[in-house]
Amino acid sequence: MNSEIVNFFLQYIQHEKRCSDHTVTAYRKDMAQFVEYLTKTYDFHHPQLADHQMIRSWVVSLSEAKLDSRSINRKIATLRSFFKFLQQKKIIDQDPMRKVLAMKTTKNIPTFVREAELDNLLDDVEFPESFEGVRDKLILELLYGTGMRLSELIDLEVRNIDFYGQTVKVLGKRNKERIIPINQSLAHQIELYIQCRNQEGLEHQYLIVSEKGNQAYPVMIQRIVKKYLSLVTSLTKKSPHVLRHSYATHLLNNGADLTAIKDLMGHTSLSATQVYTHNSMEKIRKIYEQAHPKA
Repeated sequence: MNSEIVNFFLQYIQHEKRCSDHTVTAYRKDMAQFVEYLTKTYDFHHPQLADHQMIRSWVVSLSEAKLDSRSINRKIATLRSFFKFLQQKKIIDQDPMRKVLAMKTTKNIPTFVREAELDNLLDDVEFPESFEGVRDKLILELLYGTGMRLSELIDLEVRNIDFYGQTVKVLGKRNKERIIPINQSLAHQIELYIQCRNQEGLEHQYLIVSEKGNQAYPVMIQRIVKKYLSLVTSLTKKSPHVLRHSYATHLLNNGADLTAIKDLMGHTSLSATQVYTHNSMEKIRKIYEQAHPKA
């Protein structure tokens, strides 16, 4: 991709909008595909001047290539951001995305681990009495005990843990900070882990580190979570995000307010949190079927 205006846009979302590296990479990939399509299909080299018919044609081509509707909608969202940026910079007068509709998608109900299964994992499963064992259990406890994202766990610094106030401060999407409460047991586990880590000579500004003392990385966390979730659940998905879903679902099932869960999860809108009400409704339905004489 060799477009100055696209590079200008990518610099804007990275440095001014302060989007994550993951988001910038996704935007760069989407824009490169769009520019390539315009070049090959229309011999057109000015993405900022593309009209809604060109954009619709690209969306149709993605659909014909059997790309998932959610992936197509992400690419449409990328273009919306791109043309909105062009309008803000007064490079274009009208937004061609106004006539482009998103693809219809089915809402996926978040996958979660049952409370009894997680109780079994965290209370009954024996972890190795080594640095790795202490660390691995803490990773599971933190993901389930705070609902933080994988990236937030990896970037969690020791200085952002308030042992007296029993809170952790995490850096979420778009560099938004939020404070998450932790219980006394989890705070104590963190202290024990830090002592164990430091005794191994693995001091670091980041809380979770590898056996070599380096900052944790995504594949490492994913591998640990999958290993231990496999001991207690037959779910197909066994990822850090499943523990985040479990955190929210269990809070809701036990009476937590939806708005409070939204703030704890770091969601920008309540609609993102409302997907968990589907899981809660399943529990309510079972209670109704078991308890109501006419059910």
